[in-house]
Amino acid sequence: MAHTQKDKPRLLARIRRLQGQLEGLHRAIDEGKDCGDVLHTLSAFRGAVNGLMLEVLEGHIRHHIMSDGEFHEPRNSGEGAEELIAVLRKYLR
Repeated sequence: MAHTQKDKPRLLARIRRLQGQLEGLHRAIDEGKDCGDVLHTLSAFRGAVNGLMLEVLEGHIRHHIMSDGEFHEPRNSGEGAEELIAVLRKYLR
């Protein structure tokens, strides 16, 4: 089972919170709220997205890099390090 399926309830809860924050951002702009309020909402949304990204990234590292998939066999550290570097490069763009 993929780690995203195992963690599905927690990830979906985070996504629902993101949806609520995005709706709040839409409302704030639509209602002409002060730019400080909009920036505060944007900051909260960015933090929530980063939290979701971190959770999925951590699962990826634990499931696919530190171990070899379902069997949790240790991987070659050089191979795992290269994959981790590639994942971080994509994440930090």
